[in-house]
Formats: sequence, structure tokens, C-alpha cells
Amino acid sequence: MTTKPGVLLVNLGTPTEPTPQAVKKFLSKFLHDYRVVDLPRIIWCPILHGAIIPLRAKRVAKAYASIWMDEGSPLMVYSVRQARMLAQETGLPVALGMSYGEPSIGGAIDELLAKGVDRIIVIPLYPQFSSSTVSSVWDSVSRHLQTMKNRYTPAISFINDYADHPAYIEGLRASVEASFAANGVPDALLVSYHGIPVRFEKEGDNYRERCELTTKLLIEALNMPSVKIMMTFQSRFGREPWLTPFTDETIQGLPAQGIKSLQVISPGFAADCLETLEELDEQNREFFMHAGGTSFHYIPALNDTPAHIELLRQLAEGAK
Repeated sequence: MTTKPGVLLVNLGTPTEPTPQAVKKFLSKFLHDYRVVDLPRIIWCPILHGAIIPLRAKRVAKAYASIWMDEGSPLMVYSVRQARMLAQETGLPVALGMSYGEPSIGGAIDELLAKGVDRIIVIPLYPQFSSSTVSSVWDSVSRHLQTMKNRYTPAISFINDYADHPAYIEGLRASVEASFAANGVPDALLVSYHGIPVRFEKEGDNYRERCELTTKLLIEALNMPSVKIMMTFQSRFGREPWLTPFTDETIQGLPAQGIKSLQVISPGFAADCLETLEELDEQNREFFMHAGGTSFHYIPALNDTPAHIELLRQLAEGAK
């Protein structure tokens, strides 16, 4: 039986503009997801809407404004480019969906089905599996299929993660080596991943293991024993314990250890966004330089580079 596959690329989402109103709308959707915050809603909703969103919206909007591109939010700009370039490279229908906001995952599925697709290859743009990201994508896909009026259900090929995919590791290696060539070999390379609560790990989420595997393979691919390479976790939220060591605390302590030149890469992000451009390249750069560092360089995400599109092509072709 002949099938017509199509690709659904999924990323987190972003405010539509760098304003408090748009940020409030985005955070409300994002932080209402049980996969992200699993507290009982009778406890969580008053905290979220009474304190967190009102207090954070203006500050987060200012942070977005500092990284906003002429075309819009960096995460959206790069994601749109990724979808367009992947379609050109594979000849397959490709639709972009966001877990929170527009374009929605449901709308992207409808777009593919309208083109006659009967097998959807879902690629969550999270290289390392976590229940808070990848499982949330699965929830959204399943939920939309359940609500469709058409009784037909397409076949689904779901990419859980690609933490050890050779093309992914090669893309990271090439990015690091290009940065070293342009900016000089640093005293250390910091490999920073988004954190998750320790409790998630205890409940079976193997995210840390997947991050450790990517880091191990990257170190092997670089083969630079003279460069100190460290793995940390960033972007913690709330009061419960999160994975350590923390990126910001580590960075602030490095100059006292004799590490004056630092380069940072964040392999868990498929597209540059607030957590990379503002948190890492602005906040943590300031931490490092204030602590006595002399040189700091952030290595961009794979974004819309040819190496990244080749990785996505291989993932799509392999799942057909």
C-alpha cells in the first residue's frame, strides 16, 4: 500500500510580540500544562495567576525585547526557516506546530491531512527526551486526533529523541570547532542544558542520562583533551530541587579557578530563544565577566544551518 508521509515539526512556542500582554497569554498556556507543572490546580492556579504571571510578565517582556529580531521572535523565525528548508530538502509536506501558542499542533496536523498525508512523522525539536517537553507533544497530538470529526486516523511515527544521532553530534562538533577557530580555543567549554526538577528524574524521566550521553559523544568527537569541558543545567524555576550543577553558579565560580576564557553551547535547544540569547549570552556573560573572566562566547544553536537541516532530513527519512 502506497502511503504519503508528511512531517510535523514541533517546538515550545513563543509570545507573538515582546509585550507584557503577549507574555501573559503565552505563560498562561505554558504553565497550565500538567507536564510542566503538575501541582493540583486548586493550589497552582491562584499562585500562577495571582503572583507569577503578574510579577514576571513585564520583566520577561523586556527580556524578549532584548533579543527580538526584525522578523519576530528568534525561536519562531528559525523554526519557520527549518520547516521551509526541510520541505525543500525532502520534497515532503512539512508543517510547523507549537506546544503553546500559534501555529498550533492541531492546526499543523489539519494542514498535513488537507494535503493528503496519511502518515505523520512527528519530530519534537528537543534532542534529549523529557516528559515535560516530548511527552507534552505526544499529549497534544493524541488529544487533537481524538477530537477530529473525521473518523480517519493517520499513522503516526514519533521521534522520542535524537540525543545520540550521528548527524546531531556532527553538527554540534562542527559548531564548536568553528567557534574555536573564530574566537580562539578557550580555557573551558561549558555544555549547558535546560534543567528539570529532580523529582521528575526520580519518577522515571531519563533526561539527565540523555544529556550526559550527548555530552560524552560531543567530547569524543571533539577530541580536545586540553580543553576542560563541563556539563551544567540552566533555567530552574520554583523552589523544589532541580538538576545540578547550575549553569549560573558554575559560571560565576570559574574565573576564581583560573578559567578566564569561556565558550558556552546549549545543545538541548534546536533554535535560539530566550534561554540561550538572553539568559546565556546576556545574563551569564555578565556573571562571568563581572567575576573576573576576560573572554566569553556563546555558540549558537544549530538553527537553520545546513547541518541541522541534514539532521532533520535523516530523522524524517528514517521514520518513513
